[in-house]
Amino acid sequence: MRNVFIIGSKGIPARYGGFETFVDKLTEKKQADNIKYHVACLSYEKDNEFEFNRARCFNVKIKKIGSASAITYDIKALNMCYEYIKSNALKDCVIYILACRIGPYLNLVKGKFEKAGIKIFVNPDGHEWKRSKWSWYIKKYWKLSENLMVKNADLLICDSIGIEEYIKKDYSKYNPKTTFIAYGADIEKSRLSDNDEKLLDWYNKFKIKKDNYYLIVGRFVPENNYELMIREFMLSKTDKELVIITNHEDNKYYDQLLAKTNFKKDKRIKFVGTVYDQELLKKIRENAFAYLHGHEVGGTNPSLLEALASTKVNLLLDVVFNKEVGADGALYFSKNEGNLANTIDSLDSLEIEKIDELDRKSEDRIKSSYSWEKIVDDYENIFRNL
Repeated sequence: MRNVFIIGSKGIPARYGGFETFVDKLTEKKQADNIKYHVACLSYEKDNEFEFNRARCFNVKIKKIGSASAITYDIKALNMCYEYIKSNALKDCVIYILACRIGPYLNLVKGKFEKAGIKIFVNPDGHEWKRSKWSWYIKKYWKLSENLMVKNADLLICDSIGIEEYIKKDYSKYNPKTTFIAYGADIEKSRLSDNDEKLLDWYNKFKIKKDNYYLIVGRFVPENNYELMIREFMLSKTDKELVIITNHEDNKYYDQLLAKTNFKKDKRIKFVGTVYDQELLKKIRENAFAYLHGHEVGGTNPSLLEALASTKVNLLLDVVFNKEVGADGALYFSKNEGNLANTIDSLDSLEIEKIDELDRKSEDRIKSSYSWEKIVDDYENIFRNL
């Protein structure tokens, strides 16, 4: 039996987050009888065990200490994995660490894991050290931690070809062993109809009409280029609306954006808060005229995959990570002034045949390369064949 311990997500069942959804799908869709998953779950209340998706889940109790909580959580989870493996005399064990938060600690303890025959796999995620929310000191820590995670990993599983190439180039001195397995996407259509009361209530609440809005869904942070997309939309002449689903409430960035762009003077722009009902969100994506994606801090972004699977036309910022995923199933815009605005204006006269072609290509792209069934199969092959 191959025992695979997964740490670094907040745990399952997934309520939010890319890593959480990944672990949920990996365990839910498991096919291999000779793999047993052990999943660390964040808790502020108690250490205990439970079963979910046929996986052994174990709570890791920590105290809330701000941004350092995640580091404390990963370190405690790693130690709990080691103790469980030793006390149960388990063989053929892998600990799969999601994200690069604990490089300095892993550098200290890697030796004892090697002695115990425990493999350390790492998902390096995206360029966390580039995110604007971090101070200069935290960015330096992230970069150092990434360095040491790469150094001590037996295998780095990258969910983006761009990230894999970056790891190989920037850390060539370690000769890192890497592989690429994409993030997955749900390719099923929403169970809601166009006349579902839940959908109609949401549309009525914000005065939104089917096929008459551009959509943005994502974390409300500067590196996702909200300012660029809002400015360009305000420059466009389209009579469609821009619907923004994000956690903008009580967010200083919202006030900064408003001061810079004065977007409230444009009645087409609508911040509508968050939508946690996944079937409703999927239907909102399906009924959008087009999707805008401004993410540029690496990795395969879950919201992009979901948009490509659901929305007919997708406009993506022209960076390597987005082009890798969207390929010829999307249109691309640059940061040059007027570029996105002109693209939006041109879409108003786009022939229905071209829209259908983009819709078909984006859906085929997801089905062929990003279905959860394919992703789970790829992971099981890795775990079975150490």
